[in-house]
Amino acid sequence: MFRRAFAVALAVGLAAAGALAQQNHVDTVAPSAPELAAYGKYTIGVRTIQVTDRNRPDILNTKEGGPTARYDRTLTLEVWYPATLAAGQKPGGEYRAITRDPAITATLYGKAVRDAAPVKSDGAFPLVIISHGYPGNRYLMSHLGENLASKGFVTVSIDHKDSTYDDQKAFASTLYNRPFDQLFVLSEIDRLGKPGSGSVLAGLVDASRAGIVGYSMGGYGVVNVVGGGYSKASETINGAPPNKLLAARGAANPEYRKSIDPRIKAAIAIAPWGMQGGFWDAEGLKGIKTPVLFVAGSADEVAQYEKGTKAIYQAAVNSDRYLLTFVNANHNAAAPIPAPIETYTSTDGRGSAFAHYSDAVWDTVRMNNILQHFATAYFGLHLKGEQDKQAYFDPGWKGFKRGASVGLILDHAAPSR
Repeated sequence: MFRRAFAVALAVGLAAAGALAQQNHVDTVAPSAPELAAYGKYTIGVRTIQVTDRNRPDILNTKEGGPTARYDRTLTLEVWYPATLAAGQKPGGEYRAITRDPAITATLYGKAVRDAAPVKSDGAFPLVIISHGYPGNRYLMSHLGENLASKGFVTVSIDHKDSTYDDQKAFASTLYNRPFDQLFVLSEIDRLGKPGSGSVLAGLVDASRAGIVGYSMGGYGVVNVVGGGYSKASETINGAPPNKLLAARGAANPEYRKSIDPRIKAAIAIAPWGMQGGFWDAEGLKGIKTPVLFVAGSADEVAQYEKGTKAIYQAAVNSDRYLLTFVNANHNAAAPIPAPIETYTSTDGRGSAFAHYSDAVWDTVRMNNILQHFATAYFGLHLKGEQDKQAYFDPGWKGFKRGASVGLILDHAAPSR
């Protein structure tokens, strides 16, 4: 009886562990997925590194009317890259990721191998930077980081200090730091990618061919980084950084215009927050000239759709841009990984941790696969010069199985002449 009971308990435990592993995969490609969601030819490696920006303005310790405090701002990065496995190594690995409920750490499963040797025989790969929302962390879009790395990109996902699940501070820090973090990481990866840098990234990444992906507050940063200068009104909005510090990246500041980085060839802004709050106006958004793929849910209650993402898309008149709409999706359209099973019954006191990742209408894996498909095409076109990828944006929904584009709208606008 004891042995039977033990066997039953062991079977239940193994089944539960198997269910957990199946549930928490960030690398699922569903049978209904569009063509370019499939993983590419490269095995994937992953490493965690830290970079430090010296003497950054310290928003949380600067008082209105007082001098600007300064500090060294350290960011943790997750880096995925094409890899070569050693004898006996097999694809796959785990991530220990803090969730929306900071008391819970989830175990995620993917295809990447921790600290695998990078591919050095195929030249330097284009760079894609990934920037999460508020709050979030570097694993929130790990599905996209892995997927693109398998196709010959180096993807770098940022833990934004003061903006992660376990380090969420006053919003003013995120408002100020988000574009500076993105640009600093671009420059640091550029430095580390140079031959002779002593980094594992040396010769592996070509930051002169860079793309950037931002979700929610990450999208807010992306819009600013590619030319959407902040409005004058944003400088004094309730909760803004002290001493009108947002003016440093304001549309009226001539120095801001000089900061638009030519290394960034294309951007994907997913549900970018800020338009509904007055952080941009039509004049400021004219400064965007970089190609942008905007992604949003039509029922977005956070960044909003008509007065949010769609309004930015319409006002960015000097950019060649697309707007991919998930009809009836809310703010979580496409970007977050599927909700970890550990969050199913958890609450952090501000609502369901599960809801932070999920959507009431759309399946998350389906949305992730659609984003992977379009990101592969978009960055293949703009960072690698793969002209055949343009066909995936032409009418006809190339790469989608019959009926699998239901619920999607893809709009395009050419730059004004």
